Amino acid sequence: MVDHSFADLSLASLYDELNPWGPGDDFYLGLVRESRSVLDIGCGTGRLLRRARAEGHRGRLMGLDPAAAMLVQGRRDRPDVEWVLGDTRVRRWDGEFELVVMTGHAFQELVGDEEIRGCLRAVRAALGKQGRFVFETRNPRARAWERWTPERVHEITAADGTPVRVWHEVRDGQPHAGRVRFTENFEADGWPAPRVSHSVLRFLDPRALAGFLAEAGLAVVEQYGDWGRGPLAPSSPEIITVARRA
Repeated sequence: MVDHSFADLSLASLYDELNPWGPGDDFYLGLVRESRSVLDIGCGTGRLLRRARAEGHRGRLMGLDPAAAMLVQGRRDRPDVEWVLGDTRVRRWDGEFELVVMTGHAFQELVGDEEIRGCLRAVRAALGKQGRFVFETRNPRARAWERWTPERVHEITAADGTPVRVWHEVRDGQPHAGRVRFTENFEADGWPAPRVSHSVLRFLDPRALAGFLAEAGLAVVEQYGDWGRGPLAPSSPEIITVARRA
């Protein structure tokens, strides 16, 4: 199921402004620059691959996303990138990529065990012998969901100049089986009512991540706790994982 904020064209157009380019994007862009073939799973608006191509990347770049409204942004800006609608079940790969990434906490959108297993099997099939799979998840011990409250309102500007207020609200107050259910709310003057997107994210600790990776034939080779490649500690905000074929 695609979140409403990704499926609605008017809301998808707000994504990049709501999530401005930051240290995580710089981290991934450095990896893309040094890789001749890249698969970006859950690429969203495709800004990582768009930026790489604009800078002169001459290799193969493929962006995969299940939300057509998100891919509209990428196709409009960079038709010289391969944009594929769907998830990892729509293609079969055979060692075609030096680098596979999942950015923007896209991995946490995989909420079921079989979803995770299926995605990781596809990742392993896509990787060349020395290929790397790099992704990040929020560290559950940092309890990021406690800061997703209605009081923390972000104001962004739509393409037509309309100010849009955005806030999040966790349902049930805490995770259940590692899953956090929450709403993303969009409100603007002139809209008849707020637009509400219902979402679920899964939080996995390093041990659980390593278990799923091993089951798919992948091995963790590096893990960081922040975008400066600092060590993974209990209080680290991120679990940034680099894996290869086992």
